[in-house]
Amino acid sequence: MPNEYKTQTVLSRRRMMQALLAGAAVPAFLPARAHAQDQAVVVSNWGGDWNERTMRYVERPLLEDRGFRITRDLAMEPERKAKLLGEKRIRRASADVIHLNSSDAFEMRQQEVVDDLDLSRIPNYADVVEELRTPYFVPWLYSGVVIIYNKDKVAEPPKSYAELWDPKWAGRIGLTNQLYFNYMLMAGVVAKGGMTDADDGKPLLERLAAESRPRLYAAHQQLQAGLANGEVDIAVNYKARGLQWAHDGQSLGMQFPEEGAIAVTFGACLTTYGQNKDAGYDYLDAMLDPTAMAGLAEASFYAPANTKATLTDELRGLIDFTADERAKMRFLDYAYVARNSAAWLEWWNKSFAI
Repeated sequence: MPNEYKTQTVLSRRRMMQALLAGAAVPAFLPARAHAQDQAVVVSNWGGDWNERTMRYVERPLLEDRGFRITRDLAMEPERKAKLLGEKRIRRASADVIHLNSSDAFEMRQQEVVDDLDLSRIPNYADVVEELRTPYFVPWLYSGVVIIYNKDKVAEPPKSYAELWDPKWAGRIGLTNQLYFNYMLMAGVVAKGGMTDADDGKPLLERLAAESRPRLYAAHQQLQAGLANGEVDIAVNYKARGLQWAHDGQSLGMQFPEEGAIAVTFGACLTTYGQNKDAGYDYLDAMLDPTAMAGLAEASFYAPANTKATLTDELRGLIDFTADERAKMRFLDYAYVARNSAAWLEWWNKSFAI
């Protein structure tokens, strides 16, 4: 608690007695200040349309309109992770809640900068899809890495990740730096068949860069523009992103890869050294609000983690996966990704993103 706050609120015995004799409700005054302070929460999140939807469906209606003060710290996940890790030394985090994917959440828990959760303080967690639950992470939305293609230009799209290396797709494929480790895992699946074979996939990625010359974009929005203006005809990205772009008017199709799509789950964690734990828990519970999740699913085309989210059969059929597809989904080995992600990013920047 700041010293100036103590000075303002700690009353001498004499002043306290005077206040009580005057009928002032001093005990009610002090908790009111503390409660107002608890309503502040700092949120570390991606920017762009992801943050805009977070604000529209969760932060504004469920929190800010009810008195919460939200400060947003927006950046890509490598920068936000590095910041959180750097703050571990001083035992004080600048953010209370951090949005991450499930793999990064595992890494941050291993580094002891996010907490195991008291689920009794997140009532909506009781309705989370069983397969997505972990003790330190609130899953929110999920999808899979599929092959997205321009239906007007690609009559027979690649049916597998492996077919992306076919010379006929040279110069027609678009990738984004945001999915670098997904591409490394994809190449490992093509090379050896497993989700722990990224090193074996490196030569394949080098070959793809040299022979097929894929266009590399900084972020999803730039890749969307590349598909729209004809720079590329094929993208490897989340199914949800492809559905968003199709909803925006692009003539796009989605191909579930024969090897099985690499799964992706997004959510948030409570930081270990954040200053506003109570508000952080309120924020995490609001994320799982079934009405908010239904709105998010309709706007983002990610499947909601809350089973109580009310979706039409048509929307659920569009954004979710069939039983056969779910059985083939490629889930991450979190420990493997955590051990290697920093080295992969360095390799990607030096050997592929050049």
